[in-house]
Amino acid sequence: MLELLSPAGSPEGVIAAVQNGADAVYLGFGDYNARRGAKNFTQEEFEKAVRYCRVRGCKVYVTLNTLVNDREIEQAVRCARIAAKYGADAILVQDLGLASVLRRAVPDMPLHASTQMTIHNLAGAEAAAEMGMKRVVLSRELSLEQIRFITKNCSAETEIFVHGALCFCYSGQCYMSSLIGRRSGNRGMCAQPCRMQYSLGGRMDDYPLSLKDNCLVEHLKEIEDAGVACIKIEGRMKRPEYTAIVTDIYHRALKENRMPTPEEIEMLEEAFSRNGFTQGYFTGDHEGMFGVRGEPSPDTEKLFAATRKAYGDGEMRRVPIHIYTVMQKEQNIRAIAFDDEGHKATAEGPVPEKANRQGITEAFLLEQMYKTGGTPFHVVDNQAQTDPGLYISAAAVNEMRRTLITSLTEQRASAPVPAGGSIPALPKNIAAVTDPKVIFQVRTEDQLTEELAELNPAYLYVPLTLLHGHFDLLKPFTDRGTGIVAVMPRIISDNQVQDIMNMLREAREKGIREALVGNLGHVFYARSAGMEVRGDFGLNAFNSFTLEVLREAGLLSVTASFELRIAQIRDLAKPVNTEMIVYGRLPVMVSEQCAIRESAGRCACQTPGQLTDRMGSMFPVVKEYGCRNVIYNAHKLYLADKKEDLLSSGLWGIRLLFSTESGRECAEVARGYLGLSAYRPNVLTRGLYYRGVD
Repeated sequence: MLELLSPAGSPEGVIAAVQNGADAVYLGFGDYNARRGAKNFTQEEFEKAVRYCRVRGCKVYVTLNTLVNDREIEQAVRCARIAAKYGADAILVQDLGLASVLRRAVPDMPLHASTQMTIHNLAGAEAAAEMGMKRVVLSRELSLEQIRFITKNCSAETEIFVHGALCFCYSGQCYMSSLIGRRSGNRGMCAQPCRMQYSLGGRMDDYPLSLKDNCLVEHLKEIEDAGVACIKIEGRMKRPEYTAIVTDIYHRALKENRMPTPEEIEMLEEAFSRNGFTQGYFTGDHEGMFGVRGEPSPDTEKLFAATRKAYGDGEMRRVPIHIYTVMQKEQNIRAIAFDDEGHKATAEGPVPEKANRQGITEAFLLEQMYKTGGTPFHVVDNQAQTDPGLYISAAAVNEMRRTLITSLTEQRASAPVPAGGSIPALPKNIAAVTDPKVIFQVRTEDQLTEELAELNPAYLYVPLTLLHGHFDLLKPFTDRGTGIVAVMPRIISDNQVQDIMNMLREAREKGIREALVGNLGHVFYARSAGMEVRGDFGLNAFNSFTLEVLREAGLLSVTASFELRIAQIRDLAKPVNTEMIVYGRLPVMVSEQCAIRESAGRCACQTPGQLTDRMGSMFPVVKEYGCRNVIYNAHKLYLADKKEDLLSSGLWGIRLLFSTESGRECAEVARGYLGLSAYRPNVLTRGLYYRGVD
């Protein structure tokens, strides 16, 4: 049966989820989880929450699913060790380096790959499994067919989101919140820029990035038949009453093997929705997926009040136990209780007296032992044996029952002692680099000019899809010794793999030997085509341990996250050649949706769009492979005047990222970086290299 996983953004949220039927809860402990804005838990609250769940047979998954820097690794490990000590069942992780450290520091703790890892195809799921992940949380954008294919062929369990908010961007690939306001979604501080107003060929009061909430309660049988292990409800930032309502409805639908009633769908909408719900990604029909949150109905608060009263009035979740009681002459009365998981408790009372009148009956003992109301237990098997003519007080029998319940409670709450482990030392640097390679990355064929080739970059990064049919445009570069690297799309669905493999093999036949990948699973595709691999920014290399993981995976070079400050990049141990993006409009989102088509009402994404925010900043929106969208930052990153900082950072390469520039502008920018001109953009940004992120 599917495991039902519910959010717990607070101690009350734990109670709401557990009492309404959650098989597991996920919660944040410490500062390294993707919902740092939720209340999260102190250590004392966390211990109580885990004990509460363990007693009632509910698993606890701890979210350490953000990027962490070198200085934060030790504290993140401390959180993981506390989680293991108190009996958490798994830890969700995003950061590749942190995952590798946790495998050694808390070796007994199962790891789950967070949706922040952007696992959206079988190769990505298998890459996570090879890293030791017991379970992978798949991207929300997948259809039932894609989910089924991955699940049936992956060696790890799969988990999918079935209810709650949908981000416009693939999780783990959104940098909009950080670049606009220094609040990083990859660091648990997303400011939800996709819920804001923009103009995209229309009015400023449009919400072209705001998707309706997901709701798959009507598809649970299909999900179970697909082999999925766990279904997940989103909502750690929402109220406990919301968690209670949604959990209860999904729990009943699963337990009773039925579709939801119209009244239950209405309750889900009342609890929270954005102009209703969508199943668009799951069904593959992407029409009508956009919506915004309206004004809350007065009925919502009434619903929440009734819900709060229900789960706050007592135990709605009871663990079945078995009790046997024996009362014999001249012996202490004895009782034993046990559950179905092997926990056993015994209790002894006084020696019974001789009865003056009628003795205590077996029926009396059974009645007293049945009284477990107000506890997390209910008696499903109750037997008693007594010699005739004996008497014992009801108080003594009740005390035995309380002793049994207390002992079982403590046994179930207690966690096994976790195995010890150590934090590995920082990886060693390769030889210091003082003269970084200059790399140009282009997006369009118009940017592949003789003028740009004359500037003789060490490497030219070209989209794989652009290479197809345009190899002749590379000759001015290759004639001068420039190395060509094929840039693979960050998102490749399983049904697109054959197309990508054909393009990779064609590129290999044309003499291209290297590929740039932004997703761990895509390393497999490049290698299968006979190419060596370089790592792009989408891998979110945020610490030295991630660089080491990618070195061990055989990557030739890795791009440091542009959410790091330049001082942090300088301080990274660099066991692998490390590059840094130093110019260009940084990609802030990649989406399965085509916002251009949604705005225009027709397929017009061959022509870039302009997303304009309330401040008048314009974000280019361009077509990506598979009719997806990439949104670029409004301002161009510019660091040509910071050469001293770049040269002192131990970088193997510095990359100029061209997006919407003309061929002439590309050459002019490049000359500026090479010290051949005084070019400087009219409007520029230093990105996050000097500001950093929260």
